[in-house]
Amino acid sequence: MLELLHPVSVEFRNYIDGLPSQSLGKKVHFHSGGDFDKYEQYKIAFIGVTDNRGLGSETAVVDVMKIRKSFYTLFPGNWHVGIVDLGDLVPGESLEDTYFLLKTIIEDLVKNGTIPIVVGGSQDLTYALYRGYDKLEQMVNLVCIDHKLDLAKDGGPAAESFLSRIILEEPMNLFNFSNLGYQTYYNAQEEIDLIESLYFEAYRVGEIINNIATAEPVLRDADIVSIDINAVKSSDSGNFSDYNPNGFDGREICSLARYSGLSDKVSTFGVFNYNNQTNETLLLGQILWYFIEGVNYRYNEYPFTCKDNYMKYIVPFDAYENLLFYKSDLSGRWWIEVNVGGGVNEKLTKKILLPCSYEDYEKATTQQLPDRWWRAFKKSLG
Repeated sequence: MLELLHPVSVEFRNYIDGLPSQSLGKKVHFHSGGDFDKYEQYKIAFIGVTDNRGLGSETAVVDVMKIRKSFYTLFPGNWHVGIVDLGDLVPGESLEDTYFLLKTIIEDLVKNGTIPIVVGGSQDLTYALYRGYDKLEQMVNLVCIDHKLDLAKDGGPAAESFLSRIILEEPMNLFNFSNLGYQTYYNAQEEIDLIESLYFEAYRVGEIINNIATAEPVLRDADIVSIDINAVKSSDSGNFSDYNPNGFDGREICSLARYSGLSDKVSTFGVFNYNNQTNETLLLGQILWYFIEGVNYRYNEYPFTCKDNYMKYIVPFDAYENLLFYKSDLSGRWWIEVNVGGGVNEKLTKKILLPCSYEDYEKATTQQLPDRWWRAFKKSLG
């Protein structure tokens, strides 16, 4: 696998050597080539991707070293997770080749319990992250933090249409897609309607900003989280060449990254569409920091092995059978049970525990079905 990756240069290693002894760069293992069979030592693997051709250019290359410098000069918290930097993916001859190479790496890491953090290239690389789960015999929940839905079908760049490909191509492993932070004026109404008709989830940026906790159950249910850095407003990201006056601020995007890390289920994390010509590296480094902070403080509540540590709430419901909620004694987080029997996909179990919020429980007590429960139930019917 690692022959597909270029280790960081000797010059960069010398830069790391000059950092303070307690800096993050001094806590990371930099893979220098050869075989890699030490998965159990590292919870997180950093992978740079320099291929930016999904944005429409045939020669665009991202300098991931700038991101590394911003990231590794930070100081870690009281972390216990091991981190390895595997270097940069060697771009394929074509963009499709790059997808295949990245897919192969993701599959190997996830299968062995290491979380890949993929940074740098265009966001269509999310397609390769998704394909990395093809042989893992599971359904996939994908969350994109993005100002666009990326469903364009008018011949635009791959970075703006990759979701269409994920939805349409076989094998179909996608159970749920959620968008956090879309801005309506950047998306055609038919795209928004399509998301609704597929019982997927899309939250406008204002919904999340008004209550950032809305995003927590969505991210808790994700397998893959993909961030388009353009979801952040330019005044906070530092990208004034592709100016966006609205979006998340720095604190909000870091909160979303931390929620992603805290999710016991998230097994792949990516930050994409970095612009070489801007000052986005400072924010990118902090986004990565908050994700790892979250991973360090995971509650290890998924999958449920025993329900003894959860308070069970039964809500009688007139239109359906009783709704069952579970609240963790450890974290205070909530889940709702969804029956998915009768669906057409054999990879789905008969019952799933869907992350939800206390507000969903309150809503159910007034005989209102929680939106997330309804969508999951409808999807399971095929």
